[in-house]
Amino acid sequence: MEISKVKKDKSESSISKNQMSNTRRILLCILAGVLMSANLRSFVHTGGLLPGGFSGLTLLFQSICKKFFGFKPPYALFYVLLNIFPITLGYRKIGKKFTTYSCITILIVAFLTDLLPVYEITSDTLLVSVFGGLINGLAISICLTAGATSGGTDFISIYISEKYKVDAWNYILIFNACILICDGFLFGWDKALYSIIFQYVSTQVINASYKRYKKNTLFIVTNHPREIAELIDRITRHGATELEAVGMYEGLARSVIYSVIDSSELKIIMREIHNVDQEAFVNVLRTDHLVGRFYMRPND
Repeated sequence: MEISKVKKDKSESSISKNQMSNTRRILLCILAGVLMSANLRSFVHTGGLLPGGFSGLTLLFQSICKKFFGFKPPYALFYVLLNIFPITLGYRKIGKKFTTYSCITILIVAFLTDLLPVYEITSDTLLVSVFGGLINGLAISICLTAGATSGGTDFISIYISEKYKVDAWNYILIFNACILICDGFLFGWDKALYSIIFQYVSTQVINASYKRYKKNTLFIVTNHPREIAELIDRITRHGATELEAVGMYEGLARSVIYSVIDSSELKIIMREIHNVDQEAFVNVLRTDHLVGRFYMRPND
């Protein structure tokens, strides 16, 4: 009876944690969608910029329709149609829950962008480019932190990163450059060039804040190699290699633990290493390229 009660308590605790996690992810996706929509109706609209990705492509379609056909279709129409393929790709190749949460942000951006009034914060195009890019990058980072994406090229970028184990965000700049070239030829180069600043700032914010595809190499000099290797495996599911060494200052035998982990796991690993061995010497190196088996938690 006691064992059954313990299992029931653990099951209820697990369900409660899952519910809290799901609620947090939904709220973050909503926040990201609202930020992106407000940014589109303030900074982006004021500067006449293209934010990149399918948002920029949608705005370009709207501008083409208005200039050459005399009408401006709803933002939601083009944005939803463009996202059908990436959503299908995400559902099949990345993760079902991941894609479902992403759809929350996509739908909010699609419909809220048409509903929000235009609000001009500043008329300075350079300020609009910089701060608009910061907000756009922040919104996308919030979405990624929630285990989702803002849709469009983000799905494609994540798929490439998962499949080929590379950081693909900067490659999306090539796609965005094609959009900007079209915009420059059709509507003038001033806004297109300012849009490059917007997109660059946005990309750098994402690169700085989202660390799923970034890796760090650890060299840990310690007298407790077994304990540290076990905590690395327990927390990150990454292996470790023990190297025999000699401390040249005192001439004592030491062990060096070598391991590669996700950058997002670095803080907790450093804290746990300190708990195991307060005298451990840890050298952290940025890892730009890795060949071989490396465990990466799948998107749900």
